[in-house]
Order: sequence, then structure tokens, then C-alpha cells
Amino acid sequence: MSDHDILSDAEREALSAVMLEPDLPPQRVLIVDDDKDARELLSEILALDGISCITAASGKAALNILVAEAEIKKPSIGLLITDLRMGHVDGLELIRQVRESVRAALPVIIVSGDADVKDAIAAMHLSVVDFLLKPIEASDLLVLVKHELGIK
Repeated sequence: MSDHDILSDAEREALSAVMLEPDLPPQRVLIVDDDKDARELLSEILALDGISCITAASGKAALNILVAEAEIKKPSIGLLITDLRMGHVDGLELIRQVRESVRAALPVIIVSGDADVKDAIAAMHLSVVDFLLKPIEASDLLVLVKHELGIK
């Protein structure tokens, strides 16, 4: 420390540690739909508002993405948007598996064009944020997504 320094080296290090940005919450959205056009449309709606997305064509692919992300211990996915009717792992099964994983608290929005009351009840039991019927209103989706990601 020279005569002109106000802070000692230890004080400077402590101040730097306090000034570092905290870990930012996960900001990407994982969109899961076996319909390529639907996936791309949702991704484009969110991207136009500056929201980063990653897409998966199946529930199995989505689970693989979430597992890989958990392994690097730095989750960047803060929200899951899924269709209900898909191949081997449908939307409800995907949500069940997420709820039993290390990402159990991941917020989920269901977007479906083919759902009944039984599906809606099952989804609510799995603690989904919301259940939107296709065709969706882009502004409603944006409000929900921004709220879940903590974006003003």
C-alpha cells in the first residue's frame, strides 16, 4: 500500500468481491413440441422480445437437455414450455419426470391445441404455471414468460 492509496489491498479485494454481479437467474426458455412449425413460432415470438430459447422436438430430447445442463451445474434454462400431445414421452410425462429430477422447481407452461378437463387437472396437480390453448395470444404468452423469468 502506497501513501496515496486510501484502501489496503485486503480492503480492495473485499470491495471487489462485494461489487461482483450476483449469479443471474436462468433466462433461457426450453420449448418442447413435436410440431416444428409450432416450436419455431413460439421461439420467434419470444426472440422478438429478446428472450433466448432452446427447442426440443420431443419430451425425451428435452429431458436429455435438462440432464446435460444439470451436469454442468450452471442451469441456464429458467422456464419450460411444452405441448401435451407428443410421441413416446408426452407433455404430462415430461413434466412428471422434471418434477422428480434436480430441476423439480422449474416453472412449466403447457401450450396445447388438444386438451380436455382431465389433462388440465393432471397438469395442475403437477404445479404448472399455466395452461394455454392453441392458438395462443402472443401478448399473453410474453406476459407469463417475462413474469416467470423475472424480466421487467
